Order: sequence, then structure tokens, then C-alpha cells
Amino acid sequence: MQDNATEVTAAGIARLAGVGRAAVSNWRRRHADFPKPVGGTETSPSFALAEVEAWLREQGKLAEVPLRERVWQQLAGHPEGPLTALVHTGCVLLLIHERPTVWLDVSAGSDERLAAMLPGALEQVLTPRFGAAAGRANPGAKVAASDPAVNASTGQPPVNTPTAVHTSSVAHDAASPGHSTSADPAASALRTPSGPQLLPSAPLLRGAAELAAELGARQAYEFLLGRHLDANPRQYTLTPAELARLMADLAGPARSVLDPACGTGALLRAVDTRPEQELYAQDGAPHLAALTALRLALHSRAAVRGAAGDTLRADAHPEVRVDAVLCHPPFNERNWGHDELAYDPRWEYGFPARTESELAWVQHALARLADGGTAVLLMPPAAASRRSGRRIRADLLRRGALRAVVALPVGAAPPYNIPLHLWVLRRPDRTPAAPEVLLVDTGRFAGEGRGGPDWEAVREAVLDAWRGFARGGRLEERPGLARSVPVIELLDDDVDLAPARHLPPPAVADGAEQLTAVRDRLGVTLRLTADLTPPPADPAPPARWPLTTVGELARGGALVLRTGGNGGHARVPVLTDHDVLAATAPTGTLPESEEEAVLTEPGDVVVPVLGGGSVARVIDDVTAGAALGRSLVLLRPDRTALDPWFLAGFLRGTANNRQASSYASTATRLDVRRLQLPRLPLDEQRRYGARFRALDEFERALRLASRLGEQLVRGMYDGLTDGTVAPD
Repeated sequence: MQDNATEVTAAGIARLAGVGRAAVSNWRRRHADFPKPVGGTETSPSFALAEVEAWLREQGKLAEVPLRERVWQQLAGHPEGPLTALVHTGCVLLLIHERPTVWLDVSAGSDERLAAMLPGALEQVLTPRFGAAAGRANPGAKVAASDPAVNASTGQPPVNTPTAVHTSSVAHDAASPGHSTSADPAASALRTPSGPQLLPSAPLLRGAAELAAELGARQAYEFLLGRHLDANPRQYTLTPAELARLMADLAGPARSVLDPACGTGALLRAVDTRPEQELYAQDGAPHLAALTALRLALHSRAAVRGAAGDTLRADAHPEVRVDAVLCHPPFNERNWGHDELAYDPRWEYGFPARTESELAWVQHALARLADGGTAVLLMPPAAASRRSGRRIRADLLRRGALRAVVALPVGAAPPYNIPLHLWVLRRPDRTPAAPEVLLVDTGRFAGEGRGGPDWEAVREAVLDAWRGFARGGRLEERPGLARSVPVIELLDDDVDLAPARHLPPPAVADGAEQLTAVRDRLGVTLRLTADLTPPPADPAPPARWPLTTVGELARGGALVLRTGGNGGHARVPVLTDHDVLAATAPTGTLPESEEEAVLTEPGDVVVPVLGGGSVARVIDDVTAGAALGRSLVLLRPDRTALDPWFLAGFLRGTANNRQASSYASTATRLDVRRLQLPRLPLDEQRRYGARFRALDEFERALRLASRLGEQLVRGMYDGLTDGTVAPD
């Protein structure tokens, strides 16, 4: 059943039809029968999905809306907003997952009957999974405008808050106008929606049920949640799945786990499941707390206890003592409750300064641990060295609570331009006689450019060092990587815990050997570059070829055009636009979902659509099999009609890119369908293709020589300044 009230934006129409937004704008100008806007604003109108779908089908631009796309558009255009839609959808998917026959019964008949019967059916599932509070229907039709985590006009968490809402953050904006700073009591994360609340969601819920029949209930929810997070990147600061997995592994097996700043549950979802497991979660944004509870319930059979509320001001689990705490707290938050919480019993290691909100989260985590329990927190590097926090850091060290500080590589998590830290803490059951703390620096495993770090190397180095340290309380020194430091060495005036300041440099012999290897490799690359330098160009009159466009070739079947970045399996390497621009290996990730990712094949041509550059990359055997990332278009030519290197070469022409680009106030976007290339016989295409391929090899050699040269220069500077390289 199609929902006539569901609205779709121009971007959604472009996704439905598989075109760029410029094409949708052209349709609106050129076709008088194009559906009229039904909402939105003058600059960003919205249209009725049913009308758009019918028009596209009449024009032959759409055979049938894929089920996933239809359900997503219903969710994105929900009258109460996508977060409310995700909560309603998650409740129904949990019902389908656990009691499918009940869903079949209540879904028979009209939407009105479904909405009337559904609350009672949901209570049968929500109460045993989330407790009695979840089983009570919520009489309110909307979230109150006074809720500090919800924008009164949109029903969504505030975007421009001191700390962004993310998969492990508190979405609290008490400093915003009209928001109370009083400590509101925490509430249950999830309550059964009432019939009137569910009625507008009925078409969406039926579509979600169809999607669950195709993918499974859990996979359907992961797809919809992942698509929402991907569509709103500025509202959420996501904790990467690899980092969440590392944090869970550092905490170790646990029967009870708490995330006091849970967001959408990335950290708790990374925990290995165990029998009779209990998962506790809290977040300042009510919708995010509900999403976490539903996501975890669909993921495992653990008892889920979720709550909405400001954790520091209104702790929902004050009596709980858990085996492990995982937390990605908001950074640099000034309004965390400093004035109200001066005499809070959680400040066992000292009252945090107003500028030390992270140390308040550290002590909250320790206060919720059972004796011997482990907490792992993601921290900004400044928390290890700010003078205002030195007394608390000193007491954490003296009493054996702080066990390890791990410096992550740049690019491990947002903000990507600084190397964040992991703090590993344990609630001590006794004060150690001669405590030591483990310091690890994994900065050497940072990726090139804007790519992510080498997570496999980071995991191996961190877990090996931590497990060795945990067995005996100390670790044999690993130059440049890890060292266990006696606490007494750190208890000076600064109590600076930054690992790089306490680790010895790599072994002198290893450093010299590495520089020699880099120099030898640079010499080989420079000789190759000289060999690959193009011969002098022979002058020729301007060619007057008959031209065609990528769009015409796609319609004629000479190539297949695909766009990427909508989701995929978490472990598939992803080719990003930055990888294409830098000619590097795949480094990205996509929102985790069961949606089928677009996988590259040898001979595909990949083109970035943002930034205004003239770039096209031919996929080779090494890059094949990677998923296509955001802001990329894949062209798969029919080899009997089109040579890949000929196609890629002509797409890189500067004039070609200029005529196919559109310009906004902050970005340039390329309409790949408008790119032109000449109509030439296949043999002539291959002649041009061979020359373009040789140019590509020359360009790659230049890039490699540049990187090796920078590496050699930096290594020489470091060696000369630290004494590991002699001046002559």
C-alpha cells in the first residue's frame, strides 16, 4: 500500500531514477506535467512520492520503485520525522522477529485496525525485553518542545550543539535558548506508541514488514538506520565499527555492560554476546536511546535496559555495578553540570574542573564498575596533559585505576585531524604496591592522505601489548610502540600521560635500515619515472569527431552506470573519492546494512562527482572487489563496443569536465551523463587507450616518487635531530 502523504525531495527523486539532481531540475523546467511541490521550502521543495513515482513510470524513467527505496522514502518523508519513524519501525520489526504470527493477525485489514491493535501486540514484546516501563503506552503524540535534546520545530536532535549527536554521545543542549539546565529525571528509553501515534506510520510499517520478509528483521532495521545516518552526516559523529570492536576487545568478555552515552548503540553492539547478558544504555536524546534499545534487542537476546536523560545530571542506573563500561563521551563540553554536581559521590578521585568534562565521564564510568571491572573510554588527547586535570590524573595513577593510555593514529575517529586516545581503567579492589601504567602509540599505522588507519595493524599492536601487560602488570619495552611506565615516573608537576612523550624512539639500527630502504626505492622509482616520461608531442590539427555522451551510451547499452555509497557489509573495503583522487588502495567504510553494495570489477571506470577535478580511474585486479563509496559514479563499458582506457582518458579532458559541471556556492558537481567522447572504431579507441594507459603509469610513478621523497626527507630530519643519523 502506497502512502499518499509521503513526501520526497529532489535528492530522493534523483536516487529513485538513478540520475543527478541537475536532471531533476531540468525535468521540472521542461515538463509542465511534472508533479507540483506539496511541502518544503522554495529553495528545497518536497513532492508527493506517489505522484513522482507515477510520473517517472509514465515517462519510462522508472519501471518499478525497488522495495528498499520505497520503504526508505516513506521513512524519510514521515510527517513526524525520520527518528519517530525509525522508532515505530523498530518496534514492529522486533514484533515480527519474535512473534511473527501476532504481526500477521494485527496487520490484516485496514490501517485503522492495525493502529488500534498494534499497541497491545507490541506490549507483549516490549515489556519482557525492556521492562515494565516500556510496556506502558505513551499518551503524548509528540515529543515535548521543552525536551533539551529535541528541536522544537523538527522533532530532531539539535544540530549545532556544543557536542554533535553521534553513536556514542549525549545529545544535550542545555545551553541553548529555552532549554532548562535543571536535572530532569531519566526516563525509560522506549514506551509503547499509542494507536493515534502509529496511524500515520501504518503504510511504512507494512512496507517494513515486506522488507523484513526479504532481508530479515534485523537486516532491514540496520539498512534503514544506516541509510538515515548516511543521509544526515552532519548530525551524527559516528564511532567507526573497527574502533568499537577494539574498545570491546580491550574491555574483555563481560556479562553486564554499560554505555552511558550510547547514541545509536555502536559500542554495545560490538560486545560479544554471552548467556544471560545485560546491556545498559543511556543517552540525552530520547529518540537515540530508543533506537539503541531496539537495535540491541534485534541484535541479541540480552536483557536491554535503556534510558533517556542527561547521564551526569540524572543517572538512570545509580545502583548498577557492571563488568564493563564502554563510552565515547562528548568532548570539550562546558555545560556538563559543574555547578550542580559539586558534592556528587562519583567524584572519588577529585572534583573535575569546568573544562574537564571528560574526567567527569571517566569517574562516572569507574563509579558504575564492579570491583575489578574494566572501562574503556575514547578521549581527546588534551585530557592527558591539561594542567587543570593533573590532580585527578595523579590520583587515578596512584590508586591503580588508570591502567593504559593508547594513542590512536590520526583518522581513527572524528575529529579526524587529531590522534585520539583510549583510556583503559579498572576499578581497583586494592591499591597495588608498585603500580605501572601501559603507554602505547600507534601513530605509525596512520593511512595515507585522508584514508583511515591500518586497523589490522592497530588491533594487533594494541591487543598484544595490553594482554601482555595485563598478565604480569608490566611489559617489556617495545621502542616507538609500547612501554609500561612506573607510576612514580609520571607523578611530576604536569602528570602528562601522552604516550609519545614517554616512549623511546625506534631502535637506531631499524631507523637507519628503513631510511636506506626508502632511499633505494626512491632511486628505482625515479629511474622508472624517467623511462615513462612521454615522448615529445607531435603537433596535429584540431580533430572534428562526431561526439556522443555517457548518458547516450548508457541508454544504448554500451555501458552500465551505477552510483555508490548507500550501504553495505561492514568488512568490505570501500573505494572512496579520496582514494580515486590520490590513486591509493581502498580505505573507506560504508554504513553497515544488508543492502547490496556496488562492487568494482577490472575494467570499470570510476569518476568522482564532487570537487571539480578532471579524474577518472580504471579499476585493476588489485582494486577489483571493493565497494563503491559515496560521491562516485561507476561506468562499466561493454568491451565489444568501448575500450575502458579510451573512455577514462577522454573523460579527463578539462574542457569536457567544465561543460558537464554545475556550480553551487560551496561545491562543484559533475553530471557524468553529460561528459562527451568521440565516436571512434574500436581499433582506434585502443590506440588512444594505450597512450592514456602509459600516461596513467607515468602519473602513478610521479605520485610514488613524491611520497617516497617526503618520507626520506622527514626521516632524515628526525634522524639528524634525535642523534640516530650522523651528519657525515
